Amino acid sequence: MDAEDSTPEALLRLKGKTYFVSAGMILASMGLQTLLWGPPPALLFWVQALWIASFALLGLCVGAGRLAPWISGSLSGLVSIVSLTAIIDFTGRTESPYFVTLISVPLLLAMFTPDSSASTLVGLVAMVSAVVGLNVRAGVSPQVLLPQVVTYVLIGSIGLYGGRTYRKLAQAERVAQEERLRALEQLAESERVRRQAETERAEVERLVLVGQLASGVAHEVNNPLAFVKSNLHYLDKELEGVLSPEKAELRELLSETRQGVLRIQQIVMDLRRFARPAPEPEEQGCAQEAMEEAQRMAAMRLHGRGEVVLEVASELPPVRLGQRYLVQVLLNLLLNAADSVEEVVPPRPPRILMRAKRTREGVRLEVEDNGTGIPQHVLPRLFEPFFTTKPPGKGTGLGLALCREYVARVGGTLSAENRPEGGARLILSLGEVSEGSTSLA
Repeated sequence: MDAEDSTPEALLRLKGKTYFVSAGMILASMGLQTLLWGPPPALLFWVQALWIASFALLGLCVGAGRLAPWISGSLSGLVSIVSLTAIIDFTGRTESPYFVTLISVPLLLAMFTPDSSASTLVGLVAMVSAVVGLNVRAGVSPQVLLPQVVTYVLIGSIGLYGGRTYRKLAQAERVAQEERLRALEQLAESERVRRQAETERAEVERLVLVGQLASGVAHEVNNPLAFVKSNLHYLDKELEGVLSPEKAELRELLSETRQGVLRIQQIVMDLRRFARPAPEPEEQGCAQEAMEEAQRMAAMRLHGRGEVVLEVASELPPVRLGQRYLVQVLLNLLLNAADSVEEVVPPRPPRILMRAKRTREGVRLEVEDNGTGIPQHVLPRLFEPFFTTKPPGKGTGLGLALCREYVARVGGTLSAENRPEGGARLILSLGEVSEGSTSLA
């Protein structure tokens, strides 16, 4: 069955078509009788004509969804019994060749309306009533009538039993189908979890390798860097007091070189922090104090060209991240927000909102900016080590990676999303310090 044939409208049309087919079969039977035995008497003609018209009307109503299946089935059974009873009564009553066709009505109802036993039961009762009525009109004795009625009831009950069996089989099939679907969903979920676990394991292995590489690079670079820095300091002292244009240009070159060395030193420090296996144990952190300190430090970076607004809920619990690391994480998020707003064209003054509220697990901190947001292709890689969208010389790609590393080590989460009204939102979730905890990372 196609998808289009399985819709409720298509099923209703199919059920309605059954009544039209039945009406056509009755009409064909009338035509065949006319060819074999000539035109039927007027009474038989009108009985069959009304029978055909009733089935056509039922087909229209069922196809339009105006009748419930059990109602249409019951009506079709009653119409058939009444029509057959009239035909049998006219053609000899109990001696009519059509008398045995009465038993077919409940059986046909059970076959064509198996979803409901009501129509079969109505047809069975109507059939028994017709049998009794025809026998009474024919003057049949009760001794003959009773076995006949019992026989017809037993045969008609086969339809009831068949319909009941069909419904049980259909229910079992539905249950089996639902179980198959659940099994497929569980299999798909297991496969998804397995792939996610493999991805996370590969990410952990990659970060371990990155950490080892970072540790080695930091160690190898730090020693010669110290020599370069010392030599620059010596050259700078040697040039003190010299005012010639050539020496002044040399001092400017030394100053630029010193800035480059300081930049390298900062990168080395970031590498060493990233490669460190775990932060040192530290007391629990206070979200409000960390937010206020990060706000003061970020204000120096903004130089009055923007503002950082705080929204802090009352009675926030201590969080499972040391105060020093919490300030560092929040400051990094604020500075990243400020940098993203500065890249907006046309320029606009940065307005950064830092919000904190209590959750069931602990504290949720949010940092929102009024920039253009994070590009969709950048979001999945935002917290990767050494990934940055800043121009060369302005970012190492380790700031957000370090922040997430600090947060993850204490069971927290750090994520990013774009605000519907514009700008980015970074979400920091930290667990509440349990009672009795004294030393936390």
